[in-house]
Amino acid sequence: MLELSNVSVHFGGLQVLQDVNLQVPSGSIFGLIGPNGAGKTTIFNLVTGLLTPAAGSIRFEDCSLVGMKPHRIMRLGLARTFQNIRLFKEMTLLQNVVVGAYRHMNYGVSSLLLGLQGYRQQESAARERALELLTWMKLDHKAHDLANNLSYGEQRRLELARALASEPRLLLLDEPVAGMNTGERAELMKDIQAIRARGYTILMIEHDMHFVMGLCDQVAVLNFGRIIACGEPRAIRSNPDVIEAYLGRDEEAA
Repeated sequence: MLELSNVSVHFGGLQVLQDVNLQVPSGSIFGLIGPNGAGKTTIFNLVTGLLTPAAGSIRFEDCSLVGMKPHRIMRLGLARTFQNIRLFKEMTLLQNVVVGAYRHMNYGVSSLLLGLQGYRQQESAARERALELLTWMKLDHKAHDLANNLSYGEQRRLELARALASEPRLLLLDEPVAGMNTGERAELMKDIQAIRARGYTILMIEHDMHFVMGLCDQVAVLNFGRIIACGEPRAIRSNPDVIEAYLGRDEEAA
């Protein structure tokens, strides 16, 4: 579904990514891991159009994403969450999720200003879908509360509900369990498995190795801007290059 071929990025003299090759199969949960500063979020920013590669290609199905604006990429069927949560804090949970549904709405300005039937029907459908997603994320009882009043873990789940409201074919999750307690992480693991069961493809950055190894079909490891390993979780866990990247050269002492 998603393919990066020989992708490189540099900021001035700093080489952030070097000849990165990555293939995310349709219907999979794909994990991207690596030490801090390895370039993981840079890959997300490339795929979603916030950055342009210095070299290489990025394709979503049969479409090149290089140079495409973020809103056009979203309309192709990509959605993401962020490492640093980005919600509309002074809007309600329901309003935040409805925002994610706007890519499917096609009423014009006149329909909006005059409150015509097309506008009313689409807004009603978006609110119904938003409530369904809030129920899925166990936030429906707070639908009319301000997002600013949520706990950190609840804000994470709200951001996920908003991303799902756009009905993406590829969902990018940037550290989805950051700030969550053990119980919340276990619940989110079930939710992500349920999301995949409904036909979504998921690309995920995460530092929680238990979460990644228990959830992902394939894992790629990024270190100093290069992919050093890619495969099933069992193979990644025992890969000497991965162990060295996380623990240093002296494996036995570590």
